[in-house]
Amino acid sequence: MSYFYKREQKSPPRRFLLILGIALLVSISAFGLMILFWPKLITAMALPEHLRIGFGVICIIYGILRSSRLIFKKQTDEY
Repeated sequence: MSYFYKREQKSPPRRFLLILGIALLVSISAFGLMILFWPKLITAMALPEHLRIGFGVICIIYGILRSSRLIFKKQTDEY
């Protein structure tokens, strides 16, 4: 039998936090992409071009870091 059959089912709070983490990852990354590729979104704030691109890149990097923490979370960590 493989390793995947021996794993226990996640508890409801842990499953909820996993779904919440995935939703946050998608929303942060989508927001960063919107800032990068939709310049009219930020015109009301009057940000210069380089600050808009930098903020979009930072949002995408933060989304990637959150996803890596979600994927590589230790098996012994409890919520």
